[in-house]
Amino acid sequence: MSADPLHQFEVKKFIPIDIGGVDIGFTNASLFMVLAALIGLGMIWLSIRKQLLIPNAGQSIGEALFGFIRNTARDSIGEGYEKYMPFIFTVFTMVFLGNFLGLFPYSFTFTSQLTPVGAFAILGMVVSIIVGLRTQGFKWFRTFFPVGVPVFMAPIIIPIEVFSFLSKPFSLTMRLVMNMIVGHLMMKVFAGLVYTSGLVGVIPLVAIGGLILFEMFIAFLQAYIFTILTSIYIGEAAHAH
Repeated sequence: MSADPLHQFEVKKFIPIDIGGVDIGFTNASLFMVLAALIGLGMIWLSIRKQLLIPNAGQSIGEALFGFIRNTARDSIGEGYEKYMPFIFTVFTMVFLGNFLGLFPYSFTFTSQLTPVGAFAILGMVVSIIVGLRTQGFKWFRTFFPVGVPVFMAPIIIPIEVFSFLSKPFSLTMRLVMNMIVGHLMMKVFAGLVYTSGLVGVIPLVAIGGLILFEMFIAFLQAYIFTILTSIYIGEAAHAH
């Protein structure tokens, strides 16, 4: 067991790849992103390969989860939410599995890294811009200067609104990354204390088990928060006035 609780967040390069001076090596973060994608696809395939009249456990879980995210998207986006469901469900699945896989020993939590989480957040912002331009046209730019605001306020209001809009991916990223880092640090430190102190018995095991269950809940909750905020941003762009 590593004595350094921050060691678990170290990105390690497995396969060095350099193209034109750009480092795109395959790392432990890359590995667990691929695993998350494969597990997500596998879960979806298992839940839809047999559409039974009386669903089995896999189909029931898949339908319940998809229905939960669908209701979230419907409430956040409103009319026309169906067309954004593939993107919304993919975001939730990847973020949740990234959070969840990191709970296993010797795994890596790629959602504790700024780059992959920031990529998801920026992608959500890009999607919201595209949605806004497709549904509102150039009127979407009125988002940065609301109707009814005096024209002389434009030099003040527009920079503030632009900064607020561009800060959304940053806040979305930091919220998830910091929650994952803090949660995993708590688990590592507490488990290390139990290990080094030689404590045995029911109480330490129950405490660690309770902390793991709490982190499983946080893994789901943070994926849900990330998903619902992404949905809200898309809904605001689709139905901006």
